[in-house]
Amino acid sequence: MDMKQPFERVVAQHGTTVLRVCRVILGPHDADDAWSETFLSALRAYPDLPETANVEAWLVTIAHRKAIDVVRAAKRNPLSVEHVPEAPTTLGIPGSGDSDLWAAVGGLPSKQRQAIAYRYVAGLSYAEIAEILGGTVEAARRAAADGLKNLRKSYPGAITKGATS
Repeated sequence: MDMKQPFERVVAQHGTTVLRVCRVILGPHDADDAWSETFLSALRAYPDLPETANVEAWLVTIAHRKAIDVVRAAKRNPLSVEHVPEAPTTLGIPGSGDSDLWAAVGGLPSKQRQAIAYRYVAGLSYAEIAEILGGTVEAARRAAADGLKNLRKSYPGAITKGATS
C-alpha cells in the first residue's frame, strides 16, 4: 500500500503552479493571499484526498475557486476616490436623464426587455437568462438580439452597424 507524500512536499512540488494560476486570475497584488488560502484549504482536505487523485489538478481547482472568491469580494468593496462628488449621480437610474432610452427599452416586448436587462445591465450569461426566463439558451440569445435590433430602430441615439462615431 502506497502512502501519500507529506503535505510539505505537495506544497514544494506544486506551489509554483498554484501561484501562477493565482497571478493570472488576480494579478501580482492579490495572488499571494489566494495562494495561501489555497494551501490552507488544501491542508484541511488533504487527509481525505484519494491516493489516486491528480493532486496538481485538485490544487489548481482550489486555487481557481479561491481566486474567484477574491474577485467577488473586491467587487463588493467600495472604490476609493480622491474627491467625493458634490451631488449624487443619477447615472444608470431609470427615469433620470436619458428618458428617451428608457422609454425605448420600456416599449420592447417583455421577453426582449428582460433579456436586455439581464444581459447588458446585470451581465448574466445566456444560460442564466434562459433559466430565469424559462426557455432555451438560443431563445434567450435571440430575445436579446431582437431587443437590440428594435432599440437600434426606435432609439434616436442608437449606434447602428457600419456607423462611425
